[in-house]
Amino acid sequence: MRTHTLKTWPAFYQAIVDGSKPFEVREDDRGYAVGDTLHLREWEPDKFGTGLLTGREAHCLVTYILPGGRFGIAPNTVVMGIKVIEQVKKDYT
Repeated sequence: MRTHTLKTWPAFYQAIVDGSKPFEVREDDRGYAVGDTLHLREWEPDKFGTGLLTGREAHCLVTYILPGGRFGIAPNTVVMGIKVIEQVKKDYT
């Protein structure tokens, strides 16, 4: 079981922590597996393609994996069922 640290845009981050988005869709470039933890860091992109971390973070347990290549999911993509297990707020000032 591994931990994957990922940036997440604010609208998607909020939907995950409020429970309305119990899944995450990502390129399967890390070999995600059931039992892994996603360390999601809310990240506010800007028009220059950079952006800033907001300090809001969540740890989510991967509970299910639906691999791509079927059911309309692109190859090399994975849909993960996730469950929030912890939320934190860090001060980056």
